[in-house]
Amino acid sequence: MFERFLRRAEEAQTVPTIAVREAWERLARADGETVLIDVREPWEYRSGHAPRAVNIPLGQLAARVNEVPRDREVLLICLSGHRSAQAARLLQRLGLSRVVNIKGGITSWRLHGLPIE
Repeated sequence: MFERFLRRAEEAQTVPTIAVREAWERLARADGETVLIDVREPWEYRSGHAPRAVNIPLGQLAARVNEVPRDREVLLICLSGHRSAQAARLLQRLGLSRVVNIKGGITSWRLHGLPIE
């Protein structure tokens, strides 16, 4: 049981994480190299989301993995950063390597005054 706990801790540490301002800077570049996926439920997404965010709820992510580009950096966001970290680990297990969790989620995004649609 303790080994399973340690394995989960290791998995949690392997997900790259960035702050919301860095995420915004990466998305603001005109190179199209970065995509943003919002893993919240549709009703949460409709209440306000980052510009150009694509909504794929965490519960649908495995079934819709073919919608996630493999040739670009994928930033993941949710309300607080917890579900997006889970999504990043899931995508890693499904073979995607360029996944990044946004620390603090849309809550932090709003607190930093970043654009919301």
